[in-house]
Amino acid sequence: MLIVTFGCSCRQLQKPMFFFLTNLSVADIFFSSVTMPWIITSILQKNRTISLIACSLQMYGFLAFTSSEFLLLSAMAYDRYVAICVPLHYYLTMNKRFCAGFAAGCWLLGFADTFPHAWFTFRACYCGSNRLNHFFCDLTALLKMSCSATHNIETITYVEGVFLGFGPFVLTLTSYVFIINTILKIKSSEGRSKAFSTCSSHLMIVIIFYGTTLSMYMRPTSTFSLEVNKMITLIYVMIVPLTNPVIYSLRNRELNEVLKWYFNRFISRDI
Repeated sequence: MLIVTFGCSCRQLQKPMFFFLTNLSVADIFFSSVTMPWIITSILQKNRTISLIACSLQMYGFLAFTSSEFLLLSAMAYDRYVAICVPLHYYLTMNKRFCAGFAAGCWLLGFADTFPHAWFTFRACYCGSNRLNHFFCDLTALLKMSCSATHNIETITYVEGVFLGFGPFVLTLTSYVFIINTILKIKSSEGRSKAFSTCSSHLMIVIIFYGTTLSMYMRPTSTFSLEVNKMITLIYVMIVPLTNPVIYSLRNRELNEVLKWYFNRFISRDI
C-alpha cells in the first residue's frame, strides 16, 4: 500500500519504473486478497464450506491476477532492458502513452485468458465427494473432482500457458541476458557488483514465480499430486507477494529517499 500511495502521489517517483512497480503492487495485493482471507477464516472457523459460484469467482480472480503478474513482470524486465541497454532512448520509448497501453494490455490479457477456466468450473458436473483437497479453489483440485471431460480445458490451459506463460518467461529471461551483458561492460567493480546484486534478486523471484506456476498447470491431470501441488502453491501464494516489495521496491534508492523524507517529516512534526 505504501508503494502504491507513493507511486501515485510523489512527483519524484513519476517514472516508468515506478509506474510498473505500482501496478505490480496492486496485483500482489489482490493476488493475496483473493485467497488468504478465506484461508485464514476457514482455519479459525469450523464452517469451511463455499458455494460453487464463490469457488468459481475465487479461482477466476486467482488465475487472473496470476496471469496479469506474469505479464507485468515481463513488462518490468523490458523497462529495465531499455533503461540499461539503450538509456538514451529510454524516455522516448517508455513514454506515458506506451506505458499506460502496456500496463492496460497486461491487465486485459490477464483477465481475458482465464475466463474459460472459470466458465468450465461453473458449468462442469461434480460427483462423489464434495470435499476439495486444497486450501482454496484451485483449478487442479477442481479438475480432479469433475466428472465432466477435462481435455478441452486442459488443451486451453496448455495453449495459454505457452503464449502467456512461457512467452513472458522467455522474454523476461532474454531481457536480463542483455542486461547482464551490458553490466559486464561496466568498468567499476563496485558498479558491477551492485547491478549484479539487483539483477540476481530479480531473477530469483522471477524463476520462483514462473517456475512454480508453470510446473503446476502445464501438466496432464493424470499426473497431478494434490499434496505436492498444495506445497508448491504455498510458495507462490505467500512467498512471492511477500518478497516482491522488498526485492523490487524497498531496495530502490529513490524510493528509500522518499520514505526517509516522509518519515523524518512525520517525526519532526510530532516533536
